[in-house]
Amino acid sequence: MPAVTIEDLGAWLLKANGMTSGLAEWRRADRWCVRPGYRTRLMAAGQPVIFWVSGDRRRVTPGVWALGELTGRPAVSDGKLRVPLRLHWLDEEQRVHRDSLRADPGLTDLEVLRQPQAANPSFVTVKQAAVLRAHLPPAHRSLQRTFVQ
Repeated sequence: MPAVTIEDLGAWLLKANGMTSGLAEWRRADRWCVRPGYRTRLMAAGQPVIFWVSGDRRRVTPGVWALGELTGRPAVSDGKLRVPLRLHWLDEEQRVHRDSLRADPGLTDLEVLRQPQAANPSFVTVKQAAVLRAHLPPAHRSLQRTFVQ
């Protein structure tokens, strides 16, 4: 797994399993579980976030379901490391399907496609974020690198 650097971070990608939980639960969440490590030490308020739902196509459409930003650094809450965030949920017809991202030659190395079982947080490089932006509905193409550290 390549090392993430602030210089090459386009966005964090947080995942949820669409087979074990659901949209109502996710919409209420203002924090998301992340695995402790060097990546979580890089996370800070204002950094872009992509919310990814995984799962079996028969029950859920895997892909990008929400966009947003971190509102703070990860902290322990209820015995788990969680990162605070604010998400804007895409309508069903606006979601970016995994299959369309897999078909884009500019996203073949996207971590969530190469290692879908990896723990949160995953990441998107600056270059990948630029390619992914073209797949988003026009009103949501503001995914950009808006932070400095």
